[in-house]
Amino acid sequence: MQQLLRIAPVIDDLGNLFRAEGHELFLVGGSVRDALLGSLGHDLDFTTSATPDETHALLRRFTPSTWDIGKDFGTIGALKRADGQEWQIEVTTFRADIYRSESRKPEVSFGDSIDGDLIRRDFTVNAMAVDVATRAFVDPYGGLDDLADGVIRTPSTPERSFSDDPLRMMRAARFASRLGFIVADEVVRAMTDMAERITIVSAERIQAELSGLLLTDSPRAGLDLLVRTGIADYILPELPALKLELDEHHRHKDVYQHSLTVLDQAIALEKDRGHEPDIVNRLAALLHDIGKPVTRRFEGSKVTFHHHDVVGAKLAKKRLRALNYPSAVVKSVARLIDLHLRFHGYSDGEWSDSAVRRYVRDAGDELERLHILTRADCTTRNQQRANRLRRAYEELEWRIDELASQEEIASLRPHLNGDQIMEVLGIGPGREVGQAYAFLLEHRTEHGPLPEDEAVELLRQWWADR
Repeated sequence: MQQLLRIAPVIDDLGNLFRAEGHELFLVGGSVRDALLGSLGHDLDFTTSATPDETHALLRRFTPSTWDIGKDFGTIGALKRADGQEWQIEVTTFRADIYRSESRKPEVSFGDSIDGDLIRRDFTVNAMAVDVATRAFVDPYGGLDDLADGVIRTPSTPERSFSDDPLRMMRAARFASRLGFIVADEVVRAMTDMAERITIVSAERIQAELSGLLLTDSPRAGLDLLVRTGIADYILPELPALKLELDEHHRHKDVYQHSLTVLDQAIALEKDRGHEPDIVNRLAALLHDIGKPVTRRFEGSKVTFHHHDVVGAKLAKKRLRALNYPSAVVKSVARLIDLHLRFHGYSDGEWSDSAVRRYVRDAGDELERLHILTRADCTTRNQQRANRLRRAYEELEWRIDELASQEEIASLRPHLNGDQIMEVLGIGPGREVGQAYAFLLEHRTEHGPLPEDEAVELLRQWWADR
């Protein structure tokens, strides 16, 4: 009731508008769930008996800021400013959507009752409503009990619910992680039996749901549920492939569990270092070892994964593109996976200036993310080794800061630019300019900055030696 009173300036006026025209209006779904959990924000979801056109007309009387981008799905949006606050509102006509077996998109149809609308919703904890006019609480499918018990259950049978929209199987995993709830046994069985049905859902919707899961505070439980039910085999097969069969002597750790732990640790480091949830960080942490299954070799008593960083970067690119992730995300994740072992080439020795410059140069804009991934990748139970790796990486970050205070290393450039190179050598654009540029950049990385006159002499000597 405290939550409802807090939003009363919005819902009272809106409710009176709809009621005066003979329409029902309910606060619904996630808004009711979050109100019951004491965490209702400024995004309010409603459902109504009014048609989309009727809803739009009423909302225009309520606020000048409205939009109908979701009209084909029965949804009209609005922005309302009241008492110094902004409220984002979505009002959807009672729905009765279904998927046909061969379709990738829902077939939209409108319902005629609140109970019919709620039974079509994904889970009981999202199938509760409050009548805006009377404040009557509507909970025909036991959502309040499931919310109290911490259980994810469907209003209708899970088979019917997942047949209507297979993406709900992934949503069950997201809510399990977001709310820390247990998924009911019958829901898990249906997810397992119907896993292949996820293939009719578009890549864009799968990507959005996967990102939503990864961006929760604790995605591990949801990801493990997707693997256990077989859904991951269709949307992210590289993840269950990490469950390598352990040999009898346990010569390598469980790569699957290691990857989930790295994700946990990357999320903790994000928070510790003051960052917002970052999908690039989390995808890189989850997928950093996906090259291991195809590179695993047994060499005597030792197991190896040579070049799994390079192979993993290529596999990540292919999978993320298939999921229609933005090209910038794909590029960043692949680069991080490709670089995630770079630190270990220096971890047992002292960092020279040239090694520091090369590390920073290769990381480029991904340096902070590489710091997080590399630190998170230490999951050894050997405390002595863990402490040694942590100290070594702290030394690297200290050396980067120290060198950065003396010279520009964040965006390394050669001693001379292309125009200067052509002027010194008396040549025009061509391959030789690129070769000279690469030579000067490598020298800058290895030895540090030079005064311009010395750089000119170095370039002339290189040219003469050719």
